[in-house]
Amino acid sequence: MKAVRIHSFGPPEVVVVEEIPKPSPGKGEVLVRVAAAGVAPWDAIIREGKSKVSPQPPLTLGSDLAGSIKALGPDVSQFAIGDEVYGVTNPQFCGAQTEFAVALAGMIAPKPPRLNQLEAASAPVVSVAAWQMLFEYAQAKSGDTILITGAAGNVGAYAVEMALDAGMRVIAIARSTDQEMLRALGVETILDSSAPGFEFSLPQVDAVLDTVGGDTVQRCAGAVKAGGRLVSLVSAQLPQRAGIQSMFFYADVTSERLRAVSDLFETRKISPQVGSVLPLEDARKAHEMLAGAPHKKGKIVLQLLGRSGEE
Repeated sequence: MKAVRIHSFGPPEVVVVEEIPKPSPGKGEVLVRVAAAGVAPWDAIIREGKSKVSPQPPLTLGSDLAGSIKALGPDVSQFAIGDEVYGVTNPQFCGAQTEFAVALAGMIAPKPPRLNQLEAASAPVVSVAAWQMLFEYAQAKSGDTILITGAAGNVGAYAVEMALDAGMRVIAIARSTDQEMLRALGVETILDSSAPGFEFSLPQVDAVLDTVGGDTVQRCAGAVKAGGRLVSLVSAQLPQRAGIQSMFFYADVTSERLRAVSDLFETRKISPQVGSVLPLEDARKAHEMLAGAPHKKGKIVLQLLGRSGEE
């Protein structure tokens, strides 16, 4: 079977597509015929050797996937052969960009029927990360005011939709070119992240959800009111201030969390964000896009089968 591999850490040039043996699922695992696989910034981090969780090369890249179950490992009873599923492969965030991938049964869920395979493959990590930021770490509730940095990004846009659906007020920090998109999502207050002194016009907020880190989160930290929370998906070096809680976390994709976001997809409260779509053979080009080459806004996805998942 074909797989997207690296044999050493490095730039996009180390990415190759090659033939490897089809794996077999072990205890608590399933074998998925992959219809589509996401390509994300953490794939580049793994490729560059900067990940704290991935194994050493040679390895198969990718974590997000959508497809159908072809085999069950021991102790898997919640799925059946033929089930359409989506989710991630494992806590090491590798092994998905291939024709047949092994995934932990506890990190996948039934694919939302409303989503096609490309849409489903684009969603797992980013939608679950937004869910965790908003409801588990920020513990936000209806009536709260939430500031979201990188609000037009893959995680940020999901957080925006979830917050608005839950009855929260959203302050979006984004580039000026993203204002139209954010207004279409229903955001009323949008501040240009590149504008000098934008932080001086920020209202006090119950929580800041940070998806970009760097100078932006430093500038936004002062907006958190006493008793509020600052939650980041990207930076462990967060401002510390008396009276607020600052938290960094890694997304933890589980079947339970996937089912929660699936309900939001099915009821059209959140929408998938598919960007550039490439065949598996163009995986290196996808990594060039991660490194800055032009691509469509949204999640980059590798398509292995038709949109419906058919061979």
